[in-house]
Amino acid sequence: MPYDLKGRNVLITGGSAGLGELLSTTFASEGANVAINYFNRIEPAQKVQKACQAHGVRAIVVKADMTSTAEAKRAVKETIEQLGGLDIVLANAGWTRFAEWKDLDSMSEDEWDKCWSANVKVPKAILSEARATFDANPDGGLMITTGSIAGVSQGGSSMPYSVTKAAQLQLVKCLAVTVGPKIRVNTVLPGLLLTEWGLKYPQEKIEQLKNAAALKHETFLDDCAAAFVMLAKNTSMTGMRIQVDGGLNIQGA
Repeated sequence: MPYDLKGRNVLITGGSAGLGELLSTTFASEGANVAINYFNRIEPAQKVQKACQAHGVRAIVVKADMTSTAEAKRAVKETIEQLGGLDIVLANAGWTRFAEWKDLDSMSEDEWDKCWSANVKVPKAILSEARATFDANPDGGLMITTGSIAGVSQGGSSMPYSVTKAAQLQLVKCLAVTVGPKIRVNTVLPGLLLTEWGLKYPQEKIEQLKNAAALKHETFLDDCAAAFVMLAKNTSMTGMRIQVDGGLNIQGA
């Protein structure tokens, strides 16, 4: 049966900008209390906080570096303390930078490790920290990660990003079969999102990606956020991925 989001407590990592900002306000509009994670700038997080509070829900901001497992676990603890519980984690934060694929040394060893930590180790650490709370909840709990079609293709901002997003897909499956029946774990794979980050692509590349998509447009942010809401409410799905990419990578769907 559908899982009602009203009154649930939700932690959104990377929740102050881009897709994360929309996820924060969207879940608030569904009646959920939200913990908006940020790292560098508090002002955008506070702006999102006010937008969420306008929906009549509780909204807090939580500073944490989501490339660190220790920081990620602390954010979970802080959310539980401040909101009085936790029902949902949207593991949206990740890490990459634009790097030349043909140059196998374009990303340093430290950057490979940072990708691995942010995109694989941190989601696992978050669920590990939240697991006891989720299991104690009458209705359990859930985590949805923000994946990428880079994880089912050979493209994207950098090779380590593609590799670690592929690993994240396997992580979601492994966690799903491990933490059930009270906890669900799923992922959403966007295509080209024209957020502040996505707009860093050269315009020529953006047009190329749009034209390569079957629907000839980018992934609309509202459509992507709607997929998270659907997965949150659907109590018969776990270990699954939803690809929202405008038909950019149908082969990998």
